[in-house]
Amino acid sequence: MKYNLFAACLVLLGIGACTDQHTTRQQLDGFIYCSEGSPGSFNPQMDTSGTTADATAHQIYDRLIEFDPHTNKLEPALAESWAISSDGLTYTFQLRKKVSFHQTSYFTPSRYFNADDVIFSIDRWRLDDHPYHRVSGGVYPYFVSLGLTSIVASVERINGYRIEIKLTRPDSSFLANLATDFAVILSAEYAQQLLDDGHPEQIDQLPIGTGPFVFESYRKGRYIRYHKNENYWHHEVSINQLIFDITPASSTRLAKLLTGECDAIAFPAYPDLNIIKSRANLQVDEKPGLNVGFWAFNTQVEPFNNPLVRKALAMAIDKDTLINTVYSDSAVRARSLLPPTSWAYQASAKDSSYNPVLARELLDEAGIPEGFTFDIWALPIERAYNPNARKMAELIKGYLKQVGVNVNVVSYEWSTFRQRLREGKHDTVLIGWNADNADPDNFYRPLLSCAAIASGTNRSNWCNEEYDSLIDQALLYSEPEVRSLFYQMANTILSDEMPLVPIAHAYRYQAYQNRLKNFDINPFGGIKLGDVEKVR
Repeated sequence: MKYNLFAACLVLLGIGACTDQHTTRQQLDGFIYCSEGSPGSFNPQMDTSGTTADATAHQIYDRLIEFDPHTNKLEPALAESWAISSDGLTYTFQLRKKVSFHQTSYFTPSRYFNADDVIFSIDRWRLDDHPYHRVSGGVYPYFVSLGLTSIVASVERINGYRIEIKLTRPDSSFLANLATDFAVILSAEYAQQLLDDGHPEQIDQLPIGTGPFVFESYRKGRYIRYHKNENYWHHEVSINQLIFDITPASSTRLAKLLTGECDAIAFPAYPDLNIIKSRANLQVDEKPGLNVGFWAFNTQVEPFNNPLVRKALAMAIDKDTLINTVYSDSAVRARSLLPPTSWAYQASAKDSSYNPVLARELLDEAGIPEGFTFDIWALPIERAYNPNARKMAELIKGYLKQVGVNVNVVSYEWSTFRQRLREGKHDTVLIGWNADNADPDNFYRPLLSCAAIASGTNRSNWCNEEYDSLIDQALLYSEPEVRSLFYQMANTILSDEMPLVPIAHAYRYQAYQNRLKNFDINPFGGIKLGDVEKVR
């Protein structure tokens, strides 16, 4: 592929990217991130979309605890320390003092962060009768998919800076879940002000947090503006202005990176990586991804409620060719939900093999006639776990034609796609999952548990009580070798039932101007820009 500055300028005509004015506009203490889409809201509690997490989770908010992206270990954040009772049911958190919430044109805090904010933030998603539970739709997919609404028995205030969380049963993944993008801490004072004013929904549209950046303005499909939090508790923020330049087309994002319009871009296309690497002023980082791209069958729709049909369709596709064509060798074949980097990865897990003859035999056995037609929904935006779902769908369409099955490739605008998917209107869908933490439960439960159907993260709408029992039992133990045994048994059920076909675990890439410092790939979910500096 050939690309030059002149071509980039042509792409960006009307934006002013190739003028000297741009150099003046983009100051060394500002940061422009070219993102791939608009966030669903400004509260990641309400959404599992990576686009929402990138724009909000680590820019606006903090959590009680965090993952160190280098060691994958838990570290203090808004909680300075914590203790767990011997029975694994009570978690006590000592909170950090003198942490300021954002001051904006629409909110001036009168106090520091304290225990009331933690209680509000957790009770909002776990209690049906909470005054904010049904605000903005009342959907909390991450917490529901993990069953956390039933696991958390109570959240109590011991004093202004100490809280106690009691569980209904031991859960070895609980701390990891508190460190995810979704477990953000909101301002209870701001929430009360909005409730008194009669506009509670604004808490998810005009956000207030304690994070490194303060929200300024948003124009859907165009941009998000933030400025630095002068009172950030963790460290001095070096970036004064942060702009998310919403740029859906990967070719346009590349052009903006090449011309300096963007400091960094989301999801650089695999064919463009060599172009970026060839530029002395640009940098590409790579890291194995905690993700899985898959093809999910809606098991509540005939004939995909029949495991024979699902197995047949899995055998009809050549996963190796899909990976080579769509990922350009930047992914590894998926044998199960878990990537090889997971401590619970099972190298011996049974994988589907390409066998079109047997696929047709199974379809005949299931009573599926030649010429049967169904839909494959293709993710309309780029994701690390599937950079080109439409291309993959067309390839699968070709394979299925060889076994006498016809396919319609379907896609929608991103917000419509997600809404219709939640409503279960699909036959099958090409989509995937980025892990929010390193715990294996973060794959098994959100993607395929019975509870995850209601949350919308179980794209197969598949419910198996034996599977649920196994992944529940795994959480009763802290020893990895014991938990792994339960996950191996769960893998056997998934292989027999085939609610989805794991296809690939993709590498993650970041492309950016090499004058950036501390711009590291976050292995768990949303990007972190609060630590970024520009070298002059």
